[in-house]
Amino acid sequence: MSNGEQGCGSPLELFHSIAAQEELVRDLKARNAAKKPVPLLCPLSWAFRASPALKHPALEGALGARGSLGCGLPFPGQRPQHSSASGVVYFDSWDPKSSSSVEVLLEDSISSFLPVRFGSSKIDKELVNRIERATGQRPHRFLRRGIFFSHRDMHQILDAYENKKPFYLYTGRGPSSEAMHVGHLIPFIFTKWLQDVFNVPLVIQMTDDEKYLWKDLTLDQAYGYAVENAKDIIACGFDINKTFIFSDLDYMGMSPGFYKNVVKIQKHVTFNQVKGIFGFTDSDCIGKISFPAIQAAPSFSNSFPQIFRDRTDVQCLIPCAIDQDPYFRMTRDVAPRIGYPKPALLHSTFFPALQGAQTKMSASDPNSSIFLTDTAKQIKTKVNKHAFSGGRDTVEEHRQFGGNCDVDVSFMYLTFFLEDDDKLEQIRRDYTSGAMLTGELKKELIEVLQPLIAEHQARRKEVTDEIVKEFMTPRKLSYDFQ
Repeated sequence: MSNGEQGCGSPLELFHSIAAQEELVRDLKARNAAKKPVPLLCPLSWAFRASPALKHPALEGALGARGSLGCGLPFPGQRPQHSSASGVVYFDSWDPKSSSSVEVLLEDSISSFLPVRFGSSKIDKELVNRIERATGQRPHRFLRRGIFFSHRDMHQILDAYENKKPFYLYTGRGPSSEAMHVGHLIPFIFTKWLQDVFNVPLVIQMTDDEKYLWKDLTLDQAYGYAVENAKDIIACGFDINKTFIFSDLDYMGMSPGFYKNVVKIQKHVTFNQVKGIFGFTDSDCIGKISFPAIQAAPSFSNSFPQIFRDRTDVQCLIPCAIDQDPYFRMTRDVAPRIGYPKPALLHSTFFPALQGAQTKMSASDPNSSIFLTDTAKQIKTKVNKHAFSGGRDTVEEHRQFGGNCDVDVSFMYLTFFLEDDDKLEQIRRDYTSGAMLTGELKKELIEVLQPLIAEHQARRKEVTDEIVKEFMTPRKLSYDFQ
């Protein structure tokens, strides 16, 4: 492909070209024929990244803070990173064998872009209906509204469930502060629903070791945040008989099975690969470089011998935000090489900051989100003063032209937390037509958030240190499968 041709294809055509080139690279690697870098992958990735269809402000985080497209594919003007083992660009962002993945069309929206970007499959109506048939329960609103929008191998999980074969859930939390915000609840609300409808065990990893390595925290602070965050997680209503919450700092030292899996994973991932995936540099501490293997280890059932004994064949389902997917792309690449099943995944979209999708939520900025410790008055003030509005400059213009629900944060938050589909659709119609004003929309959100947070706070008060200790004690869990 000449330089003049690189920008000519559509994003989908470029994606297919990249997938075809990766197949070539894999074939060369399999025959040990790749002695030099394959130069076409990087120009293709540059053209893909430069496509006008991808000019979406919310994509910056998904494309990587250090400028990496996929696994080691740099943006234009950056030096390619190559694998020292084979001499080829490490590129494993997509699985070109998955026909449902490559047929996802690229549109100018994050929910349609990311399944292609991350090589996952779109959660379509057919899959949502299958989940409903398998569980006998109405799909969660996060599924109905596309908040969890892409997956890897969810059909395998449903096959296992329908054939009475075991699987388990795994999700986690990086405890960087005592204060959690409503966005942090998204994976736990959904995981709680999954645990209820599938009646399966769940492990929750608290990556206090990660936060010690990345943040300016002491080990005691990181572990303390893990315990405090665990109280908020427990307050979501998880079944103590089916849930094990563990701190990395605490559990890895007492579980040889867990640590053995960490070492196996570390042996099968090169330094160049983790640099390409996560953007590590030569100045990063070695703890950061080795950490991805620790987040990967809970994906394998024999990391928890107290639950699964020595079984290695129990598949894992991981509900997580899409930005966690690089860890599990790496995990899925390693799994068959160490004799384990690949974990399946369900990806959620990004939760916006109060000031809009182009800003970032931060514990240091109390007005960037609604925190789980906020009072009813604080919630009202934050929404009214800081929630980004899709309304017009004047009441007259708003009545005439209507508001924009696509950018209005109050409406976005309602899509996450308002259960009633009919009411949500009525609000959308009223706001879009101009019948509902911004202040009225914000009032609707306040009336949803205030009781939600108050109820969470009441449940959290009931979570004692003894209850946390019981959740975090390694033990056999109760589940139906043999």
